[in-house]
Amino acid sequence: MPEIKALTGDQAVAEAMKQINPDVVPAYPITPQTEIAMTFAKFVADGDVDTEMIRVESEHSAMSACVGASAAGARAMTATSSAGLALMWEIVGVASGLRLPIVMNVVNRALSAPINIHCDHSDSMGCRDLSWIQIYSEDAQEAYEHTILAVRLAENKKVLLPVMVMQDGFITSHSLENVEVLEDSKIKKFIGEYKPHKPLLDIKNPVTYGPLPLQNAYFEMKRQQIDAMENAHKIFLDIGEELSKITKRKYYYFEEYKTKDAKAVIVVLNSTAGTTKAVIDRMRQEGKKVGLLKIRLFRPFPYKEVANALKDIKFAAVLDRSDSFGANAPLYSEIKNSLYDLTKRPKLQNCIFGLGGRDISEDDIEKLFSDLLKGNVSDKVKFIGLNE
Repeated sequence: MPEIKALTGDQAVAEAMKQINPDVVPAYPITPQTEIAMTFAKFVADGDVDTEMIRVESEHSAMSACVGASAAGARAMTATSSAGLALMWEIVGVASGLRLPIVMNVVNRALSAPINIHCDHSDSMGCRDLSWIQIYSEDAQEAYEHTILAVRLAENKKVLLPVMVMQDGFITSHSLENVEVLEDSKIKKFIGEYKPHKPLLDIKNPVTYGPLPLQNAYFEMKRQQIDAMENAHKIFLDIGEELSKITKRKYYYFEEYKTKDAKAVIVVLNSTAGTTKAVIDRMRQEGKKVGLLKIRLFRPFPYKEVANALKDIKFAAVLDRSDSFGANAPLYSEIKNSLYDLTKRPKLQNCIFGLGGRDISEDDIEKLFSDLLKGNVSDKVKFIGLNE
């Protein structure tokens, strides 16, 4: 039977990693990810896992060690945040370009400058186009389960791409919740024994990693990554359906919360979805038809499915916890793209909130819903909670 444990989001991820028992985990501490590596290091010290944990000198080295280990044929995982992810940048692209199924937990934190240790999504959104699958988590339970799902997705032979699993820094990573931890035996069976694809140390079948393809081959290799992302779109559902038989929870590209008859919908990522649900429950009791679309899979983005989910909605607000300076914000851009081919589509309100960890309250969300229900939608960006 599953065991209910009081865990933070970081601890929940470390618990998943313990059950996965990766071969190699290189890690470097950075707030608010540190507790993942710290908790997992205790599992290593106590002999609960067989993992070789490598204490590297930087996050650049952490991802470099992941690349080397994965290319050699090991199951490799790591975790980071903010400037740590930025320091990895060069090697993040190497990992996906070499088609290495590394899983990395990203505890979302604002990028400098000015320096800030609290949550926004500027770190993971900054590398959304580097051919990593991206999965966002509302709470500790989802961070735990998404980590398990990510391993199977990354290692699928039709995918072979690295995966980032996101959770909100401090809001999720350091908040204590009841988490249903599944039986070790079931997770071990679900994950399966790792069978690397063309490992570097298979001396009977020599391969080359990190060649120099110029104009004659680079384009074709990138096209293969495009195809792999398209494969991940379907395979995500297949693996999610398999995991749901164990957890009894569903793993779709997004969660629709009371959207069936909704007039106004908020679209958002990660922990703010939980706050939004609380507001929806209260407003529904007052007879107000509001709902939520919580995006889970951000890369590859499920354009057709999102369009189908929103096609009958009159008004929608898209909440981004980051910005694309000089362009539409990341989530808003993708939602707008999704709706382009529809002849009838909702009026969209672009909202920026929570940069640097600023709270968004239930009152803020209720006011936004009230504006949507009145049809108060503007072409201008709405900054929620900004001191003006």
